[in-house]
Amino acid sequence: MENNLTREEALALLKKYNKEPFHIQHGLTVEGVMRWYANELGYGDEADYWAITGLLHDIDFELYPEEHCKKAPELLREGGASEDIIHSVCSHGYGLCSDIKPEHEMEKVLFAVDELTGLIGAAALMRPSKSVMDMEASSVKKKFKDKRFAAGCSRDVISQGAERLGWEMNDLFEKTILAMRSCEKQIQEEMEML
Repeated sequence: MENNLTREEALALLKKYNKEPFHIQHGLTVEGVMRWYANELGYGDEADYWAITGLLHDIDFELYPEEHCKKAPELLREGGASEDIIHSVCSHGYGLCSDIKPEHEMEKVLFAVDELTGLIGAAALMRPSKSVMDMEASSVKKKFKDKRFAAGCSRDVISQGAERLGWEMNDLFEKTILAMRSCEKQIQEEMEML
């Protein structure tokens, strides 16, 4: 899988089309989570690819929400992204806004964790600590069952993601919390510099 963008180039590209702190923070979160998963699952030599794809996965969402995953190829090509990255980015919207199926394990992880990081992030904000550092999978499970909580986070996509990976939901919750813990401090620091 070819990655021809540096982290600086990818971040500049994300910021070119995303001005809302919420969208930038989501990109940074998915970047950090994907890097953690790459290392955790034995793809350490592809960690930059996993991370940059995570960073850029919603590149078109802020400006073109109705064309999500349809406008991304054009924006990514203009920014110099490889066709591999374009395929991986578009695969995270499979079934909702894209017909590109997640095939590589990286794409399956991105599909599973994109919505889940949103749900976990929203749950963290409800905690006194406002952090994932003291969060347990049982808390996420409760929030997952409450369809009104973070209603924009698709439970179906999260469930399908776990299924595609062949993982139990609880494993996906636990691993994604650990992944978010690994990058929380760095993301806070980056967001303060915006």
